[in-house]
Amino acid sequence: MGAFAVEVSIVGAGLVGCLLACFLARRGHAVTLYERRPDPRRAGAERGRSINLAISERGIDALRRVGLDKVVLDTALPMPGRMMHAVDGELTFQPYSADRDRAINSIGRADLNRTLLDAAAALPGVRLCFDHRLTSMDVDSGRMVFQTPGEPGTVTATAPVIIGADGAFSAVRAALQGRPGFDYSQEFLDYGYKELVIPAAPDGGFAMDPGALHIWPRGHSMMIALPNPDRSFTCTLFWPKADFASLTTPERITALFAERYPDALALMPGLSDDYLRNPTGHLVTIRCAPWVVPGGAAVTALAGDAAHAIVPFYGQGANCGFEDCVELDRCLAETGDDFAAALPLYQERRKRNADTIAELALANFVEMRDKVASRVFLAQKKVEHALERLLPGRYVSQYELVSFSTVPYVEVERRIARQRRWVAAAGAGIAALAAVAAIGGARGRHK
Repeated sequence: MGAFAVEVSIVGAGLVGCLLACFLARRGHAVTLYERRPDPRRAGAERGRSINLAISERGIDALRRVGLDKVVLDTALPMPGRMMHAVDGELTFQPYSADRDRAINSIGRADLNRTLLDAAAALPGVRLCFDHRLTSMDVDSGRMVFQTPGEPGTVTATAPVIIGADGAFSAVRAALQGRPGFDYSQEFLDYGYKELVIPAAPDGGFAMDPGALHIWPRGHSMMIALPNPDRSFTCTLFWPKADFASLTTPERITALFAERYPDALALMPGLSDDYLRNPTGHLVTIRCAPWVVPGGAAVTALAGDAAHAIVPFYGQGANCGFEDCVELDRCLAETGDDFAAALPLYQERRKRNADTIAELALANFVEMRDKVASRVFLAQKKVEHALERLLPGRYVSQYELVSFSTVPYVEVERRIARQRRWVAAAGAGIAALAAVAAIGGARGRHK
């Protein structure tokens, strides 16, 4: 351990918790990771969320900083655009970037979690404690009580620095919520999601083009599919909750898919079983403040979904959480590994960015569900890409800034607003010139 070694407890050994452990251990700190579930690397472990992730530049940048980008991308599948599926089976490809060279990357959540767990476990000073469910916590003293299997059934631990990376329904955040001045809100969409599968084709290949994120936009509902290395696709169905509740028999499920997703139905032999077996997930946006709460003998902070859960429609949940790790590492470097100074700085830099991407993700749901199939939207995207080619570096689309850069989300929003004003002004100028030319031409004809 280095000269600045501090004992840090991270509650939650999911994606953000494991990556944060890697960053902190590389700085010489002693890290204990507590996870309520069994070790997911063991056979027979409880199955967590397996919805695919779209890892893009923000996440890749974080992985690169701890030397994990290549091992993760080796198993990822690049998707340089969206493939739109119309009801009549017509396919339309929409590239994400003007040059078609940039891609987001499909990777399974469970696979990535195992990779990050292995990486954290291999570092000196990292200790993993599975089957530890946080049941109570004293923020002032840093005392934590965990429920564990077997006798005696509870374990008590203390730490001067506690970081809650335990997801949208965080037990660490729950301990903070009882304190005066802690603000918290949760906003559930009136939509749920259900995971389904398109298996590999009979010949062992992909049943659809693996080089795209597939979308079936249907106005009030949507399905997406991301490719997997085993040649299957993980599909996620986003429907109003009432629709999910109304489908209770294989016959009704098949009939509805035949109406809304006929081309997908032909590729899903296990549709009814998957639909009836898999749970319906919830879509929630969580905002809270402060993320950092000092106590008498300890300081507690939040990261990832525990601080800022967002809906998945911009593919930025994990990417945003990984950026938390990068920013905290940067703040520690700037403050000489003084957590009391670094954690408030981390909150100051990340809170507004997290709020911004939360709003962008909600807006992108409407775009993916309602707009991507429209001719007007397609025309707008063509104009957008044309401007990117004409003005490289000066005009960059919102999607590219979010997915293919590390520009802070707040600055992305500002830049897009400036670009829209510029395009509107340019359009008005062109219209004015055209009007002047038309008037001049009319006068010339009347002479």
